[in-house]
Amino acid sequence: MEKKTKQSLFAAPNGKSYLVPFILITSLFLLWGFAHGLLDVLNKHFQGAFTMTKAESGLVQFSTYIAYFLMALPAGMFMKRYGYKKGIILGLLLFAAGAFAFIPAAFLHSATPFLVALFVIACGLCILETAANPYSTILGPAESGAQRLNLSQSFNGLGWILGPLVGGALIFGAAQDDPFTLTKPYILVGGVVLLVAVLFFFTRLPEVRVEDQEETTASAALPATSMWRHGQFVRAVLAQFCYCAAQTGIFSFFINYVTEADPQMTNIEASRILAFGGMALFMIGRLSGSFTMKWMSPGKLLTWFALADAVCMALVIVSAGAVSLYALYISFFFMSIMFPTIFALGLEGMGGYTKKASSYIVMGVAGGAFSPMLMGYIGENNMAIGFVVPLVAFLYILYFAIKCRK
Repeated sequence: MEKKTKQSLFAAPNGKSYLVPFILITSLFLLWGFAHGLLDVLNKHFQGAFTMTKAESGLVQFSTYIAYFLMALPAGMFMKRYGYKKGIILGLLLFAAGAFAFIPAAFLHSATPFLVALFVIACGLCILETAANPYSTILGPAESGAQRLNLSQSFNGLGWILGPLVGGALIFGAAQDDPFTLTKPYILVGGVVLLVAVLFFFTRLPEVRVEDQEETTASAALPATSMWRHGQFVRAVLAQFCYCAAQTGIFSFFINYVTEADPQMTNIEASRILAFGGMALFMIGRLSGSFTMKWMSPGKLLTWFALADAVCMALVIVSAGAVSLYALYISFFFMSIMFPTIFALGLEGMGGYTKKASSYIVMGVAGGAFSPMLMGYIGENNMAIGFVVPLVAFLYILYFAIKCRK
């Protein structure tokens, strides 16, 4: 039974299997999950190391997610001209370059060089996500695209666990006068990324084309702006913006919220809870969500998860002690399937527009650039109040999911 499932999930049109390319692509999800997980540790560290307010520390996320907005369309154009493989290699090289840029930044004793390095890393991540997300959805039958993408994103969840765990140990656990505190995790990830780039360079990958002749023919006859006539795609761009705003804000101020709710808890303890509590639930949600979609439609599952997260945020805002803390932890589980599910639903029926449409949906990640600063400003004196931002975001995602079901 298990063998049959794998064959159907990764079956190529010619009868062969896309399993090996799928495994290679899935490794990218792990890498960028790790990079994003590190950001949540940096946010809290910058508040102390560079004497920043909560709103100012949001520049960590701003420098990262604004790159997605600026690079998404160029990344899509690059992929359209040169294909997925070359796009992936370019993304990995930029990722490594930004990671190693942390070494000279450590000598300048300022937040700005680190923010520039994060921007370079994010340019690489944007290219990787623009390539890997649609690539994962089409490495097999179209009807199982959302399930396949959620499976890949499960390993992204593992990266989110390892990021705050490794980052918390190396950054919060380092001596306060160590000028290379921030460089250690990035030297580690930069070396791994270079190895993966070499592996991709010497591995043959199929350049998969979208096999939807009717849509491809129609798209060739219409101007590029016609993709905006697809209401579900337009709503998906907005929903992805809202999701990334909610996710980034929650992840960024998790440590702040937990340490304010329990003053006895240290930053490194909070980072471990973030890794083993929140991020572990995030990964479990991705894995279980992928299999749940075998018998429940993606739109229906997204509806219930968005509703649950809206309830969780309401409980976080009221600051009801342990109840609010558990609601914050549980929200990670219900967030887990949102990014890949919104992505896959937004690409439904786009045919020849798939690559370009995926670039616009990736641009929705820019929501993560602004929400931390807004949340930090609102919650400067009481972090709980700042969580009204993800509450509003989840309500829109609920609307999007209901429209998809209809």
